[in-house]
Formats: sequence, C-alpha cells, structure tokens
Amino acid sequence: MTLTRSIDEEAVATIRLLAVDMVEKARSGHPGMPLGAAPMAYALFTKIIRFNPANPEWPNRDRFVLSAGHGSALLYAMLHLCGFGLGMEELKQFRQLGSRTPGHPEYGHAPGVETTTGPLGQGISTAVGMAAAERFLAAKLNTAERKLIDHFTYVICSDGDLMEGVSSEASSLAGHLKLGRLVCLYDSNRISIDGSTKLAFTEDVTRRYEAYGWHVISRIDGNDLDAIERAVRDAQEIDDRPSMIIVDTTIGYGSPHKQGTASAHGEPLGPEEAQLVKRAFGFAEDESFVVPERVYDHFREVAERGAKLEAEWQARWQAFEKNEPALAGALTELLAGRFPDAWLPELPEWTAGEKIATRQASKAVLERIAAHAPLLAGGSADLGGSTGTLYGGVSDFEAGDYGGANFRFGVREHAMAAIVNGLALSKLVIPYGATFLIFADYMKPALRLAALMQTNSIFIFTHDSIGLGEDGPTHQPVEQLAMLRAMPGMDVYRPADASETAAAWLLALKRRKPAALVLTRQNLPVLDDADGRLRDGVSKGGYVLADWADGGDDKQRIIIVATGSEMHPALEAKALIEARGYAARVVSMPSRELFAEQTPEYRAAVLPPTIRTRIVVEAAATFGWHDIAGEGGAVIGIDRFGASAPGQQVMEHFGFTAANIAAKALELLS
Repeated sequence: MTLTRSIDEEAVATIRLLAVDMVEKARSGHPGMPLGAAPMAYALFTKIIRFNPANPEWPNRDRFVLSAGHGSALLYAMLHLCGFGLGMEELKQFRQLGSRTPGHPEYGHAPGVETTTGPLGQGISTAVGMAAAERFLAAKLNTAERKLIDHFTYVICSDGDLMEGVSSEASSLAGHLKLGRLVCLYDSNRISIDGSTKLAFTEDVTRRYEAYGWHVISRIDGNDLDAIERAVRDAQEIDDRPSMIIVDTTIGYGSPHKQGTASAHGEPLGPEEAQLVKRAFGFAEDESFVVPERVYDHFREVAERGAKLEAEWQARWQAFEKNEPALAGALTELLAGRFPDAWLPELPEWTAGEKIATRQASKAVLERIAAHAPLLAGGSADLGGSTGTLYGGVSDFEAGDYGGANFRFGVREHAMAAIVNGLALSKLVIPYGATFLIFADYMKPALRLAALMQTNSIFIFTHDSIGLGEDGPTHQPVEQLAMLRAMPGMDVYRPADASETAAAWLLALKRRKPAALVLTRQNLPVLDDADGRLRDGVSKGGYVLADWADGGDDKQRIIIVATGSEMHPALEAKALIEARGYAARVVSMPSRELFAEQTPEYRAAVLPPTIRTRIVVEAAATFGWHDIAGEGGAVIGIDRFGASAPGQQVMEHFGFTAANIAAKALELLS
C-alpha cells in the first residue's frame, strides 16, 4: 500500500485527538499515553498486524495486546477506525455505564480486545501465553503441506509494566523458550504517576532484556513511522528470540503545557489545553470526535487487506476440513466455546476403601484426558511430581520441541497463571497450571483476570490444608479457599475422594470457565460410587452423601456439611451421633458455586430449611460458611495459622476428628 506522508500524519493526529476527546467528554482517563504512543499503534495496525475486522475471531489473526491498559482510548480509536464495529457513539460513551469502551480494555466488551489489561504487567505476561499457544498449536496442527497456525503476538507495554514483578517472571521464561513470534514495543516515556521514572526505575532495560535472551532494538524515535516499521520488520525475522523494541516517546505529545509531565498521565487535559492540542495538529479547535473522510478511506483499505488475508487462510482451512474432518470438527467446537464430546475420556475407577490422595487421582485423570485431547497443555511451577502434573508419556514444551505438552514454568507462580490465561485465550488450547494452594497468593491478580474474562483456565492447587503437616504454617493454607470462593466467576472444587476428583475434572473441561481444583497431599479412602451418584452429585455442587437411617422422621436430626479430606471424619461422626439416638445426614459440598446455581427446590431438598441444626466441617477459614450453617448451626474450621507437625497430628490438634465433630453435634442437639 503506497501512502503519502500527509495521510500518515493526518491519521496519527486523528487517533491522538479521538483519544483526547474521549477523555475530555468522560472527564476522566489517561490522555498522555495515547498522545505519545499513537504512531506505534498506527504503524502496527496499518502496516504490520494481520487481522480482519469483519471477523475479529479469525483463528490465525495476529494478536495485539495493549499492556499499558490505562491508554485504552488509543485502542478504542484504532478499533473504530479499522472497522471493528465500535461506532463513534461508543467512543463518546467512553468510561460510561454499559458502554463497550470501559476505562481499561475488557475482553468480551468490544471486538478486537484480545485480553483484559490495566493491572500493569498482566498484558505482557498474558501475551507470553498467547505466543506460546501459537507455537504449541503450530507444532500440533501444521504440516509440511499446510500452515493453519502462523501468527505473531504484538504488545505495547509501558514503564509501569516493566516495573511489575510478573513481567520479569514472564519475560525470563519467554526468553528461555525462545518465543520468536512475540514482539513488544516499549513505550519509554520516562514518566509514571508520581513523576519521572528516575525516582524509582533507572535500570538498563536493554541489558536486562538481553540477559533474558531477548532480541533488543533500542532508541527508536516514537514519531518516526518508518523507523518503527523497520524495527518491527527486523523483529519478525528473529525466529529464535522474542523481541523488545524500545521506543522513545513523549507523554502528552502535542500538549504545550503538559507534554513530558506526570500531569498528562491520568487526568483530562482540560478544555483550553485540548484546544491547543487540536491547533497544534491542524484540527478545528471547537470540534470534537472529528475523522476526515480520507482517513476513513485509508483505514478501509486496511480492512480490505485483512479480508484478503483471511480469505487465503480460509482456503487452507477448507482443505483441512476435507482431509481431517474429525479434528476440524473438534476445533470448531472449541472455538465455539464447547468441549468436544469425542475428547472426553473414560474416567479411571477405584475400589471403595482404597486410599489415594486426590492429587494422585487428579494425575490419573489428567493422563486419561491427555490421551483423548491432543491440545491439552500445562504444567507446574517447579512442582510437577508433587502436584501430579508429570504423567506418563508427556514431553516438555521447550525451544526446539514446541509440541510437548508439559510446561516447565519454574518458580514463577504469578507468570504461570498469566501464561495459562494467554493459552486459554486461543480458545483451542486446554490449559492448566499447578502449584501448592498456599501459593495461590502469588497468583491472585492473574486468577482474578481469569475470572473476569471467563477464560477456560484450569488451576490445580494441591497440599490443600493444614493436613500437609511438617512444612508448617508458612506452607499450610488457611484463608486461600475463602479467597478463591470470594472471586466472582471462579468455580472452586474441593473433592472428598478420587471419584469426586474425576467428576470435578470433567466439569472443569465441559464448563469452559475458570476452575480451581483443590486437592490433598494425604491419602483419602475412596468412597463407594458403584451407582455413579457421587459423580452426579458433584455436578450439582452439593449432594446427600449419607442420609439418616429410615428417614429419621422420629428423631432429632442434624446435617453435617463437609468438603475434601474432612468428609471422612464427618462420616465417622455420623455413626457416633446415631449411636446416641439421633439422626444425621452427611452432605458433601465440593463446589459452593455449583450448589448456588441449583434450583431452590434442589437446595432445599439437600439442606431442608426446617432443619436448623447443622455443622460445617472444613480445615480452612470459616469465612463464608456461616450462611450454610445457619443461626442454629456451627462451623468447625481454622481461623488461625497452623503448626509444624505430622499432618494427622495437626488435624487432630485442631479438632478435625470424628470425636470432636460428634461432640459438637451432640452439644447442638442438646
């Protein structure tokens, strides 16, 4: 496409001023970054990135991540001009209730937004997962005759992104994995909210990223479109390293009184300053949201180019559908948000009474899934053996062998979670990441974004309670279950045995939303599931595991609700209670979220409102359980930190025994 410099300059100015107008109308936002970084975005979208606005979900499109999510007005301006269906009225509703242009980019709100960003460091880290997904899918699906997957991941990141620890974790791993199709443009404007980056960020970013194993291009003029394009083209040729392009920009560029200052970062320029900016770029000072017709015409050419690129790829896809209809059908299901039935495995079976840790049961299930689902991929944060994610026949995803399904994340829990989200955003990879439950604390920001985006990210958390024993309170989770359950949109499963674990895994696959599987280190007896009622019960979140004998109508009745390893002393307590002449029902509640989704009638059948004597038993913080226990009930939990001793001793010390549960029940009944 041959362009004159004047159309380039007018288009860049249009982008800058659309961002200014959005922020001015909303009376809030971040105008400085869009004013400085507009040439980068323009060069990427008009000269580099392969996309088709008419089909934003084209599987082989290049991905663009605005890691500096506070500059969302820049992204919305680009999506509007490129024809992604984000109309001018949506730009005028920037940051307003119900609009598709929220203050930070949110996945699912507007076509073309590839991931939710705003918490700094998350975008670049998630992009590492996107780039890894491309390499994994290319290795799995491409042949010498066809290239179904062949795209790049581009990022614009900021000083703040590179200060955040998660970006260090993810960038280190990206360099180790030699993810050559990851290209980051660093908007180096040297300003943060408090002032100059000299206050706290004076490291040599070039040498830092070279040490990570990245290809680094330094000191590109942020207003030189040709230099930006050349740098990106050069980066595309580097196949064995990710690339970091350091672009020198001026925050608030074009604002006579605010450019280069912290005041341009996070507040409107103000009406008078906005007029001066428009004058500086040759636009009418008293008009807003102006797009010259020839700028629209220019961007229509960009959209037409994208449509041709997708049409070429569709020919490859059609040949693939003809030659491999079963696999093509499975991929179509995944892209539509459904897990292919043909990829669901037959679950392992265990003998009632057999003892097995739920982490080991998870390993057995994972191995079955891997045999049926070729796009399953994941790993652990240096805990493969402990978390049960190293199963028979799995090879490592590594530089030179991107078809391996086991990711060695290293001791990088936060990056692991963000990368799992990036893998999930492909919609084709079925990703998981594993560590000990206590280290969910390190993962919280990325877990929250998984829940916000509703990605099919699966998180395996083992060593789930004070029952892990001798490692002591630094490693014994107490409040982490409450944290996970408090997160809207996160399915949390704490299964009581191997059969419930298998059922939880199937639900995590089929529901295609974020899931946390919370599993034991210690062995647990396998419950009798000859009729499949346990696995069916897990799908409802909570169910009657052991009912009162003969209906219990003529006796005082109590309900014991338990999860995980505490289910087994709860069942023993039932016998002790009934020996004293009372009736006891035991309810397993592996997922409070799924139980809350059931009809009021079902929930009342499991927990009759007329039976107010209830005990909840879980070796974790009691927060959140009192609604289930009710006013007449009690919760046996742990609202303090644990202790270092053999696991069974610790559990007994804190009262997670049949005798203590029964004693508390008898106290309530009396």
